[in-house]
Amino acid sequence: MSTEFKDYYVTLGVPRDASAADIKKAFRKLARKHHPDVAKDKKTAEEKFKEINEANEVLSDPDKRKKYDQLGADWQNPQQGRHQGPSPQSGQEFNFGGTGFSDFFEQYFSGASRYGFPENGQTSGTRDHRGSDIEGDILVTLEEAMHGSVRPISLQINNARNGQAETHSFQVRIPPGVTDGKRIRVPGQGEPGGGNAAAGDLYLRVRHAAHPDFQTEGANLFHDLDLAPWEAVLGAEISVPTLDGPIKLRIPAGSENGQQLRVRSRGLPKGKSGERGDYFATLSVHLPTKIGPEERELWEKLRDASSFNPRHPAA
Repeated sequence: MSTEFKDYYVTLGVPRDASAADIKKAFRKLARKHHPDVAKDKKTAEEKFKEINEANEVLSDPDKRKKYDQLGADWQNPQQGRHQGPSPQSGQEFNFGGTGFSDFFEQYFSGASRYGFPENGQTSGTRDHRGSDIEGDILVTLEEAMHGSVRPISLQINNARNGQAETHSFQVRIPPGVTDGKRIRVPGQGEPGGGNAAAGDLYLRVRHAAHPDFQTEGANLFHDLDLAPWEAVLGAEISVPTLDGPIKLRIPAGSENGQQLRVRSRGLPKGKSGERGDYFATLSVHLPTKIGPEERELWEKLRDASSFNPRHPAA
């Protein structure tokens, strides 16, 4: 099956020697621009958002990025660590559609795996045997994890021995609150059984799509909140984004860099219980890198008036 090479550096608009910080910055900028919630053309934005996420998935992971860089001109070489090649037991190859990942990504960085082989590896003959289970990845946005969704998926099973291909198309329900790494079981959509036996099952591993504003740990939601120094020192009330929309967050006076503020029940749903995880804002205090004459004068007055010295804190 022909696979199109994906230039992830071009997708993010960064040079091949870009730092991890440069990649993160480029991703966040593009993800905000093309997020389906803000774009006018939602269909085009969804596809672009998936491409940006896929590029970030590879380039932000040191191991995946190293492997990607090593592919180079030999990216079509079957010895370059294909995950999706035919199973030696069955001679079958699996290709997904609708999971949010390209064929290129699935071939080298994810891919379908077949497991639960029939007893003694027997896959032919007159003996009935249940089909093997198949496992793959599915990219789920945080909005889908928040509200749930139904996704059309296709699975093509190619038989390398006889050149025949069989495609299954079905709907997959993504439940509200699904966490990163959880497997969604789709009964009967795995490898066809032998004889009169049942087909195997399909298991889709959930991968949360990277978001420009949030990270997740289980059902908890994390947001990096940038502050000016006077906001941290004097306190402030700031509008912050959540998956429910913006809320007002009170910054206590004397807040410190790296401090986390917690808002209960503003994370992802916790299954069917109706409970939700929490929302954490991690404070990041930024200092101005350029100041004018008037600002310098004010900083100097603050220095002269303040008794604070971090090297010699008051007892």
